[in-house]
Amino acid sequence: MTDPCPADGAAPRNGYHHGDLRNTLIRVAVELAVAGGPKAVVLREVARRAEVSAAAVYRHFPDREALLAEVKQHAREALGESVIERLGRVPGDGEPGELTVARLRAVSEAYLDFAAAHQGLFATAFCHTGQAGTGDNGNSPEDVLKIPALMKLAEILDDLVRHGLMDPARRRGAQIAAWSTVHGLTALMDGPLVTIAPAAQAAIRQRTLDAVVAGLTADRTARPG
Repeated sequence: MTDPCPADGAAPRNGYHHGDLRNTLIRVAVELAVAGGPKAVVLREVARRAEVSAAAVYRHFPDREALLAEVKQHAREALGESVIERLGRVPGDGEPGELTVARLRAVSEAYLDFAAAHQGLFATAFCHTGQAGTGDNGNSPEDVLKIPALMKLAEILDDLVRHGLMDPARRRGAQIAAWSTVHGLTALMDGPLVTIAPAAQAAIRQRTLDAVVAGLTADRTARPG
């Protein structure tokens, strides 16, 4: 008789090798997050879908929070990859300041598009795991700013300063200010603004990004090429 809940050393029905169980559990948990956000990541359901016992899950993750932290990291990396892909579309030739502004808009557009297309993962990327201060699950302010997408934003803001488009005195805190504006728009697009016409949504997006650019580059009269 086949054991319906094999130990790590047994050959499970779904064919993965016991040494890969941890990655299998993460993959299943990510699939749950994609479909239902962080609340859908439940250890019992992960075990059921992976066709292992709850005890087998606990051998790799001491609790749900530990597994959710892994899924959160996956979500943040996926967001970062989306941002990098969009930045790759920005032309490499042109006036440096204009290209930097184009990159700023690109990273913002990628952020908004990812939030709209992958609502479950996006919510998971910024969920609270209950493990603040551990340094590896992104709940502390320092960890949040290390999110790949936000690190790209920081690089672009530094380039705005370097090309004379942002006063160096305004650089401090600009990363959070810009992020807050774009992230806030994602909440509105998934809330009060969700039912408005697509054309109106697009116009709101562009007006918001115009405001971000204008706010970051305000009070600069010298704009060298």
